[in-house]
Amino acid sequence: MKIPRIVLSGITSGVGKTSITVAIIHGLKKRGYSVQPFKVGPDFIDPSYHTVVAQRVSRNLDPWLMGSKGVLKSFILNSKAEISVTEGVMGYFDGFSGNSNFSSTYHVANIIKSPVILVLDASKTARSIAAIALGFTSFQKNSRISGFILNKIGSKKHEDLCRQALKPLRIPIVGVIPRETHLHLESRHLGLIPVKEEKSLQRKIISIAKLFSDFIDIDKIIEISKKTMNLPVISAERKREKRTKIAVALDESFNFYYQDNLDTLQREGAELEFFSPVLDKKIPFCDGLYIGGGFPEVKGQLLERNPFMKKSVKKSGEDGVPIYAECGGLMYLTKSIRYKSKKFRMVGLFDAETVMQKNLKLNYTKAKTSRNCLISNANNTIRGHEFHFSDLESVDKDSKFAYDMEIGVGINKKKDGLVQYNSLASYMHLHFALPNVARTFVENCVKYSRR
Repeated sequence: MKIPRIVLSGITSGVGKTSITVAIIHGLKKRGYSVQPFKVGPDFIDPSYHTVVAQRVSRNLDPWLMGSKGVLKSFILNSKAEISVTEGVMGYFDGFSGNSNFSSTYHVANIIKSPVILVLDASKTARSIAAIALGFTSFQKNSRISGFILNKIGSKKHEDLCRQALKPLRIPIVGVIPRETHLHLESRHLGLIPVKEEKSLQRKIISIAKLFSDFIDIDKIIEISKKTMNLPVISAERKREKRTKIAVALDESFNFYYQDNLDTLQREGAELEFFSPVLDKKIPFCDGLYIGGGFPEVKGQLLERNPFMKKSVKKSGEDGVPIYAECGGLMYLTKSIRYKSKKFRMVGLFDAETVMQKNLKLNYTKAKTSRNCLISNANNTIRGHEFHFSDLESVDKDSKFAYDMEIGVGINKKKDGLVQYNSLASYMHLHFALPNVARTFVENCVKYSRR
């Protein structure tokens, strides 16, 4: 398959990758191209920004979560647009560990055999920018770096100095973005703000995309994107007939879902019905419930003010409805969330309280399933990631856990995956590219529907 493609990476986090990615997407669409966006790593928020501009759902590519074959498969099957644009994660070579490229942007670029545009933050340098660029182009064989974008340029003189310094590398500069732009993407404790939280955010993303695209040589990027080798043809798996219904929490409080997870559930025969824990009075009639991550602490007051939904979720759990919840979903199922000196009452399915802390737990994770549970049989190895500031306090000493953590923190003493009734809730986020996760969940929902 001939798939025109580029990867947009940076020398570190915070160099403006997301703003520049949406700008490139906008510039390509302005020239009449359809664009399929992707994001390297486990991030949920950046892909939502891509989706706003591309008008196509952005997909994640992560070798730790999906395996190399899973990354290539997802990229090929979802690259149905005229050009695919992938935003990297952190710095170009940052990934699972400090002594390998595993799960880095460089790793993914090699899996999908894509040219790379490297964003250089020039705000506090001039000639030295060439030393940084040379390091990145020569650190590994076949760096795939095919272009540079200079960000945060202070003046025409500053630009000229950087261009002179970079000229010997013979790699084109495809963008020069000035430092003084009146628009920027705001962050808070877990990175960028989710699109679904603020209605005005979509307009701001589009404004930034339009503004930045004027400083990027889109035609040169198109040229680079087409200098790629063919990728193998991969056939999509056959979709099963509908055999169960799963309700999915989706609103400003819960919106961290991989599109691949939702697609895989549907492929396994699940009909999905979305609902809002903030606005709706009860969950839809269903055979299972999926509550993903999000920021329930930020929307705690809105969630607390909907007692009807909380009672509906709790009763469903007590009645044995399969409930799978991750991170924010886990927090919602506890008795309360304490955030910024306030305490919000939650569902209370689990006898524990969520308390926000100052220290971030950020890890790729690996666990062994210690018992049969909603998404896996016992003695299987599962991989995921955790990304949260909260802890669970007052966890019942008799609480049952499904995961023994080999890598990661989990909920308590290297344990994760709280089990209560027919519910499973964890800090670990899973990508359903893992073998049989979606199938096992769907089959448990089917089993419940036949009671």
